[in-house]
Amino acid sequence: MRKSFITLTTVVVVGLTSNAILDTVYAETTSELQSRQSQIQSDRSNINAKLSDAESEIANVLLDLEELNEEISKVEKALKANQEMIDDTNKQMDATKKEVAELETEIEKRQDILSDRMVTYQKNGGNIGFLDVIFGSTSFTDFISRVTAVNKITSADAELVEELEADKTKLADKIAELDAMQEELKGMQETILVQKEQNEARKKELSSKENTLQAKIDSLQMEANELAAIESEVKRQIAAKRAAANPVASASGSKSATSSGNLSQLSYKAPKVSSDAVQTAINAGYPHLGTPYVWAGKGPGGFDCSGFVSWAYGQAGVSLPSSTAGMQSVGTKVSYSNIKPGDLVFFNTYKTNGHVGIYVGNGKFIGAQNSTGLAVADMTSGYWKNHFSGHVRRVVK
Repeated sequence: MRKSFITLTTVVVVGLTSNAILDTVYAETTSELQSRQSQIQSDRSNINAKLSDAESEIANVLLDLEELNEEISKVEKALKANQEMIDDTNKQMDATKKEVAELETEIEKRQDILSDRMVTYQKNGGNIGFLDVIFGSTSFTDFISRVTAVNKITSADAELVEELEADKTKLADKIAELDAMQEELKGMQETILVQKEQNEARKKELSSKENTLQAKIDSLQMEANELAAIESEVKRQIAAKRAAANPVASASGSKSATSSGNLSQLSYKAPKVSSDAVQTAINAGYPHLGTPYVWAGKGPGGFDCSGFVSWAYGQAGVSLPSSTAGMQSVGTKVSYSNIKPGDLVFFNTYKTNGHVGIYVGNGKFIGAQNSTGLAVADMTSGYWKNHFSGHVRRVVK
């Protein structure tokens, strides 16, 4: 929706600007018009450079966002895993505390039993005083036997109490260990949460930067489209003045162009190629030169780069994908030294092989540029030379 609004606004601005210059263009000489055209071309070149820089920046921002999203995902996983460890530690702590409580109860019971046995000695279901048990012996041997039996019972109870106390100490140590682990895990959780907050703040910052850069690109594209429309009007006025100054030569040139099958309104003459399909695809675009760049545009009313290439070859009965990602592997890869008209040429703009056009010969290609719309551009110098990736695909032999 935003792209459509920008395109509509551009058309309105361009239309108003073109009408505004009509009153002044006619009053200028051919030399003055050519000087104006040179200045416009310089301005457009500067805008293209700014667009390239902005697109490069937004590509870097998108890469940073992708890496940050991966980091955020890792942090979320760490938070989840750490919380699971905290929950497990809490369960162990509760279970250990329960065991300690049970041991304390058992120790109290054993200590009570031991105290009672120091007073009374149970035998055969009856209660007999401790001293009665010892002194009620019938002989010295019986006395020794009774004392030994009492000692064994009391010693066994005492050892059991000691064992319970030792177990209680172990459990207390385990509680201390779990408590320390809890504190460590809580500290880790707080650290991870801080990292999460920092990542979210960074993501918000990058998203804001992306929006700012996109707004800048949209503004530059509008300015570029406006200048393209003004230059087109200046070119038309230059041609009109030349025709008025030399009507005979103009008429002869027009007749020659018509008889040869070329379009007289084109400033670029396409070289001949051997393949009918290639020639058809290349020629399909010329009547639509100047058509504005429209994101995801696939028809004569508006093109993006891959949409135009797919549409042009479609006119020749050749089916191609409608995205640069799909096109970069179609047909046969050829070296630039063996390039022929009709080959697809790719440029590294906002991403590797992010822009595509159709080579037409003489170091030029036809394509939908976001700054100029559908146009024939020179790939042997300037912006397009600097961004040519060397990637060439031949889709028709």
